[in-house]
Amino acid sequence: MSAGNGMLLYSLLGFASCIAFIYMSLGDLSFHFQQPKIGFVERDGIHFFVGGKAFYVNGWNSYWLMDQAVEEFSRPRVRAMFQAAAKMGLTVCRTWAFNDGTYNALQISPGHFDERVFKALDRVIAEARRHGIKLILSLVNNLQPYGGKMQYVKWALEEGIALSSSNDSFFFDPSIRNYFKTYLKAVLTRRNSITGMEYRDDPTIFAWELMNEPRCMSDASGDTLQDWIEEMARFVKSIDRNHLLTVGLEGFYGPTSPGKLTTNPGEWASVVGCDFVRNSNISSIDFASVHVYPDHWIMEQDLGNQLKFMSKWLRSHIEDGDRELRKPILFTEFGLSNKIKNFQPSDREIFFKAVFDIIYESARKNRSGAGALVWQLMVGGMEEYSDEYGIIPWERPSMYRLIKDQSCWLAEIRHRQVQLKRRPDEPC
Repeated sequence: MSAGNGMLLYSLLGFASCIAFIYMSLGDLSFHFQQPKIGFVERDGIHFFVGGKAFYVNGWNSYWLMDQAVEEFSRPRVRAMFQAAAKMGLTVCRTWAFNDGTYNALQISPGHFDERVFKALDRVIAEARRHGIKLILSLVNNLQPYGGKMQYVKWALEEGIALSSSNDSFFFDPSIRNYFKTYLKAVLTRRNSITGMEYRDDPTIFAWELMNEPRCMSDASGDTLQDWIEEMARFVKSIDRNHLLTVGLEGFYGPTSPGKLTTNPGEWASVVGCDFVRNSNISSIDFASVHVYPDHWIMEQDLGNQLKFMSKWLRSHIEDGDRELRKPILFTEFGLSNKIKNFQPSDREIFFKAVFDIIYESARKNRSGAGALVWQLMVGGMEEYSDEYGIIPWERPSMYRLIKDQSCWLAEIRHRQVQLKRRPDEPC
């Protein structure tokens, strides 16, 4: 046996042992939710509904699912993630439905796709459906990992048709816009090789997200990004009227919300080309997305002040949903870095509980805060996909219990269909 084969066998055995350990250790903690009937997520005003009942989200991010579903040796991680999430009562996963021009690329070049990788995305959707999990599928990255908008610009440069070498030309170059529309149509009309359904007809998909964390640094007015959102949102809706659509914003307030600029984490946030209320207040955008990272945005502050910022940030956006947008607000990424000064695992639990309490309060009062998704969850044996936010929640029973309880309390509100006076004190 070669050294390389030996290492591979060692990795596979280690991974299998890790998965076996996870499920043995979860025996006493398992919490089984009844799998919901498959129905499209709909919006009525500031609330999501499924099957006529209000739908609140306790979810997570695992951006790596499609990538891990490509190779046979790593596919068990996808199933393990969904199985573990279902046991915690999690109902929605946000993940990448893009990989442009890089290793295991879905889109190899404009309009050309790797069927092997498309089948991996098919597997992710089929696996989510099997476990009663709905998916938010993000369609391109503002950042460079997995290709991002810069990859589209490189393609246009290589073909000699680019207007500019700036990565912001992704938003304004007509040729690049057409590249992206070609990609959108291919994904939305893809027929799943496992389920036989076109993606646009599959209720497993909660929503499409136009871009992960869009910013257009070259136009602080926000006009360029706004025009792109409006055009792409109309295009998506012309193909798929079944699914909800969001932008993928971080939540920064811009020029059209002068009274809210002090809510931003700093002056820099108002000049990155985003304008939360304006960008979200488009008829073809069904709900607003917000991210929550005070540890990066105001990193000089201690945890107490970061918690105060987080509370104000969440409540401000929920107020936007209630009063101005009249749409649900979904906090699609939140987390706490393990690189903050004097980090302790209990810091994450304090932060998570503070987020969960605000979401629960919003749901209890029938307000627009519709849920939150942890960034990010993983299974064991995939440290190369981790970052300073990645967690394996069942490795810390108190974290596991915290996440599971939030699922339970939100499910309780959904099933009661009443306004509870307070969160019950007893465990779920």
